[in-house]
Amino acid sequence: MYKLILRPILFWFDPEKVHYFTFSLIRTLSKIPGFTSLFKSLYEVNDKRLETEVFGLKFKNPVGLAAGFDKDAKLYKELSNFGFGFIEIGTLTPKGQEGNPKKRLFRLKEDQAIVNRMGFNNGGVKEAVERLKQNNGVLIGGNIGKNKLTPNEDAVKDYEICFDALYDFVDYFVVNVSSPNTPNLRALQDKEPLTQLLQTLQDKNLARPKQKPILLKIAPDLTNEQLLDIIDIVNQTKIAGVIATNTTISREGLKSINKIEMGGLSGKPLTKRSTEVIRFLSEKSNKSFPIIGVGGIHTAEDAIEKLEAGASLVQLYTGFIYEGPALVKAINQKILKEKRV
Repeated sequence: MYKLILRPILFWFDPEKVHYFTFSLIRTLSKIPGFTSLFKSLYEVNDKRLETEVFGLKFKNPVGLAAGFDKDAKLYKELSNFGFGFIEIGTLTPKGQEGNPKKRLFRLKEDQAIVNRMGFNNGGVKEAVERLKQNNGVLIGGNIGKNKLTPNEDAVKDYEICFDALYDFVDYFVVNVSSPNTPNLRALQDKEPLTQLLQTLQDKNLARPKQKPILLKIAPDLTNEQLLDIIDIVNQTKIAGVIATNTTISREGLKSINKIEMGGLSGKPLTKRSTEVIRFLSEKSNKSFPIIGVGGIHTAEDAIEKLEAGASLVQLYTGFIYEGPALVKAINQKILKEKRV
């Protein structure tokens, strides 16, 4: 029903307006008696064999919602009813910020892709924490970043503020230094500043009575040499793992006219490259740390490819928009059928 009826209607309108309309619709429907149960019956796959333990956490299934969809932790409860095993919120920054000027979100329908230059628009970490205090059982990842106006030399402080604020309310952390939409942010992926940032957060983590897994989200545009540096940094700082990958700045092979828009590209054009990065990290590290695979998952087969390449979990974003919530169920069913659990 989603692809045949709802998606064609939604795709007539501005993507950002549709995003907020969809949020309101899901929230409203979830308040109507019976609709939450309906969503669960349609999309959840309840099978103990899908339970996956990764970096000390037990996921009810290995399919999660990537950061960027529920930036401010406004809809994580309702979204969990679509069959996801975990929800990643953010990217959150210490202070609320508007993000980049609109228009900043573009569909590339011919390529089954999206270009965004949102710029970490969010209400700030404190507002999100108030919503997360109402959580009752949803496994949550907290994706954190720096404010646009914070210079890179002070970036560590922004990540520390978010880390401290979210610590009691998320199950794992994701350090985002790979978005192309905040000026100079990707410079923090260089070996020296990245090591300093991750070590600072890990030291704070180790000082706590109970540690939370810290993951690093990386860009798909890194060279093999840079990916080898990432492996060294993960092993040196002993963070829990890596999310591969964020959006790309590449426009190679695109058909759509909107390919000229600046921003990060996600969706089907990223399928192959994100899987290549996963496989490279897994093989070159001798599987020394877990990887969450994300990027261009539009079919159950795409997800299986990432798991075979070395991912322990997968996440959806653009594929969820193009294919609808039935994709979550299809992936979990395929995992069971392929006996990968």
